[in-house]
Amino acid sequence: MSALTTLDGGSQAHSVPSSLKDEESATAKLSRPTFWGYLNTEVDPAQSTGPLAAFCFMTGYIDAISFTAVFVWCGFQTGNFAQLALAIARLWEIAPSGSGHDTSFHIADRQALTSLLSFNAGAFFGRIGDRVGPHKRIWLVVATFVQVLLTMAAALTVWQSGQGSIAAIRGNPSWTNTLTFAGLAFMSASLGVQGIVGKRLNTQFTTTIVLTTVWVELVNDPRLFARQRVKTRDHKLIAASALFFGALVARALLAKIGAAGALGIGAGVRVLITFAWLVVPGKHVSP
Repeated sequence: MSALTTLDGGSQAHSVPSSLKDEESATAKLSRPTFWGYLNTEVDPAQSTGPLAAFCFMTGYIDAISFTAVFVWCGFQTGNFAQLALAIARLWEIAPSGSGHDTSFHIADRQALTSLLSFNAGAFFGRIGDRVGPHKRIWLVVATFVQVLLTMAAALTVWQSGQGSIAAIRGNPSWTNTLTFAGLAFMSASLGVQGIVGKRLNTQFTTTIVLTTVWVELVNDPRLFARQRVKTRDHKLIAASALFFGALVARALLAKIGAAGALGIGAGVRVLITFAWLVVPGKHVSP
């Protein structure tokens, strides 16, 4: 009987560690992070300087292409909105004696309206991000990839239009046909998506598009002239510099490869930004 008890006890002694090992293995499998789980983690906005600076670069890049062709800013919608007010005001202005009353909706006004509506449509897309989670990697990756698709669509439509990339005279835009209107719409929509992504991250880069607020806050920063690193000042300087550099690069490319080629390169840059969201450090979760 004692021998039997010893055997039973030995059997139990061996079976307990085995069951514990199985439980630990099952728990480890359940807790092992998956790629989908990783995509649903949140990035740390404070660690997102790289992608946001690249967004500012793309603002200058896209705006330089549109302004050089049609003198319309795809990202700076304040000017486009004011231009529409001027167009409406022409309807009741008093014409000089002997001249006709200009009540036409000029092509520049139509292009400004196209840009404004398309930009807002792109920004409206950001409502999806509010539901998904504006700081989640899955949203940042998808939203940036949508910008890639819109930029590629702009490149294709401008290329198919066969029109020039550089307007020689302010009142004579080089883009006038339907395809270039579509290209302008795609470019503006891409910046609308970008703007809401940047805004929801709530950093010193603000929307990554309109830098008026950035300039106002920069020159009034209490530590503007400090010699050490100052995040509130330095990130604003990075945003302004990146936008300036983007416009500079785009204008240089326009002279060499035209708007379609420049937009194709811009789509490639946005692909890199898409992947960049995968390596931005995540938010620290306290245990």
